[in-house]
Amino acid sequence: MDNARQLNQVPPLPCWLAAAAGDADTGAPQPDGDDYAPAPRLAQVLLVEDNHINQVVALEFLALMGVQSRLAKNGIEALAACEQAAPDLVLMDIQMPGMDGLECARRLRAQQRAGTLPAFPILALTAHALDADVAASMEAGMDEHLTKPLDFVALRTRLQRWLKLPEAN
Repeated sequence: MDNARQLNQVPPLPCWLAAAAGDADTGAPQPDGDDYAPAPRLAQVLLVEDNHINQVVALEFLALMGVQSRLAKNGIEALAACEQAAPDLVLMDIQMPGMDGLECARRLRAQQRAGTLPAFPILALTAHALDADVAASMEAGMDEHLTKPLDFVALRTRLQRWLKLPEAN
């Protein structure tokens, strides 16, 4: 082959680049129905918390558990977040400015009864641990009542009752 012909030839693309360009015959293994399975969907948790330190701790715990999380800083933001994309579970602080967690839980449950939101568990997350506080949470429509400060193992145990969490490392 002469030099002029060699200069006009384009070398083959690396298989990863050819695949990205849409070339199916790259020599690279191609997924088929038997070998390819999409990654499992991560549980979606909405944390409703107004205290910055509690937000940081809870969001870090959720990330360590392999859960995707969103944050709302009060009940008004929580209602909007649930209407935008219903979570798999809500962790709801009780005392917040604007709209507290009890009122927010009542409104979420009303929307679920009306069929405008799918059902999902709501777990109270509060420093208040008296029997009357637990009763108020349950009366508002909460499924469980967790107390602060948050404990990683206790939170994981509670969430596993409601969600499919990835295996711990």
